[in-house]
Amino acid sequence: MHNTVIDTIVQPVILSGGSGTRLWPLSREKYPKQLLPLFGDDSLLQGTVRRVDGIDGVSLATPMIVCNEEYRFVIAEQLRLMNKEGVIVLEPVGRNTAPALTLAALEAARAGDDPILLVMPADHVVIDGLAFHNAVREGAALAAKGMVVTFGITPDCPETGYGYIQAGAKLKESSADAFSIRRFVEKPDYETAQQYVDSGDYLWNSGLFMMRSSVWISAIEQCRPDIFSACDSAWKAEQLDGNFVRVGKLEFEQCPSDSIDYAVMEKIAAGQMNLPAGVVIPLSAGWSDVGAWGSLWQVLPKDLNGNATQGDVMLTDCADTLAFSGGRLVACVGVTDLVVVETSDAILVAHKSKTQDVKKIVDSLKQQHRAEGLLHRKVYRPWGWYDSVDIGERFQVKRMMVKPGAKLSLQLHHHRAEHWVVVKGTARVTRGEDSYLVTENESTYIPLGTKHRLENVGKMPLEIIEVQSGGYLAEDDIERFDDHYGRS
Repeated sequence: MHNTVIDTIVQPVILSGGSGTRLWPLSREKYPKQLLPLFGDDSLLQGTVRRVDGIDGVSLATPMIVCNEEYRFVIAEQLRLMNKEGVIVLEPVGRNTAPALTLAALEAARAGDDPILLVMPADHVVIDGLAFHNAVREGAALAAKGMVVTFGITPDCPETGYGYIQAGAKLKESSADAFSIRRFVEKPDYETAQQYVDSGDYLWNSGLFMMRSSVWISAIEQCRPDIFSACDSAWKAEQLDGNFVRVGKLEFEQCPSDSIDYAVMEKIAAGQMNLPAGVVIPLSAGWSDVGAWGSLWQVLPKDLNGNATQGDVMLTDCADTLAFSGGRLVACVGVTDLVVVETSDAILVAHKSKTQDVKKIVDSLKQQHRAEGLLHRKVYRPWGWYDSVDIGERFQVKRMMVKPGAKLSLQLHHHRAEHWVVVKGTARVTRGEDSYLVTENESTYIPLGTKHRLENVGKMPLEIIEVQSGGYLAEDDIERFDDHYGRS
């Protein structure tokens, strides 16, 4: 089957909606794990895009990414850094994977084509790219015949954190290992998981799928007409904004939330209605959903004592430990089975067996309305980034970088004034009716309640120090009048 050529175009669809709370403090609600380089130099999202490159016999369309509107500029920038084109479908609100895939299927069929969708979560790791390519090629051949294909991970331990797929009879239509789907089962307890692994009939549910766009649209319309109707209305109300596809917000807000498994796949496995055949292909490719620090430790390279490190880390007499440094030196002495993660504003120390419980810390942060659950100290914006260096009563100091040619919105603040010192580059400043240049080692002042804008007119990054002063310094004290990036 390795020489199989698929005539139909395969459309990669990357679902980028998760928040990754168990990977706090690196993963934050507004900068989730798929945007982070947890495994190598690429972010998990970039790794997913790159994973489909060069599949022999398969013609790939431009990747399509379905994501929350809040992440759109970071994702666009990550694609740009890879020199990759991409269509980015924006969800105004999160509604789980079944609506996300429905929007992607409608968009993929826009030109009247019927491509095969290769559906991939953005936050997984696959180590063996060749094994993945071979499985995708087999899946495409079956999906081209109208089947709905999923990929089951061959289990190597009784994992209780995954759902399972029970494989049925071997498929006669395929020379490769492909099986009918007998049933989907929820995350089991340890004893049940051990029975599943011992039986040889069960595979981990990977969340990877292949099917024609028309097959998914027909299946979701039969199984969940309410989801299809809301997604269809939202898609028909869409607006194109460069590479961004903005679906109708009001229409999509009416859509029920449901997963691909619950909405369609379990009904296919049960043989309900007049649904297409469901097929599972076993996959052994070093897969992980990187759901928690413990699972990341499993896939990272390790030293002879089982330690995995990233950043500025020193270990003495340690074993089976994961240590991440975001900047400062992390030193561990005489510890075993620990996870230590350092960022600019938070440090996590956890036993490796308890990393699923990191979510409880995130829940507490949310209940206390603490920013550490939402954002990093360094916050990315479409024009660049800012880093909150210091904050106290009635003042805040930020370091800011504005990309060449980029500009902030024309805005004013009702409760704070701002002082800008240019460290590197040249800024064009709009202040009220005036417009003027500020160069290195020069400064300017923006009074409270004054319309202003900052723009990088040079060919190198503009770096400034911003000192805010006033009675209220939160980010929501902003009134925008004109924004190059379509923000309100």
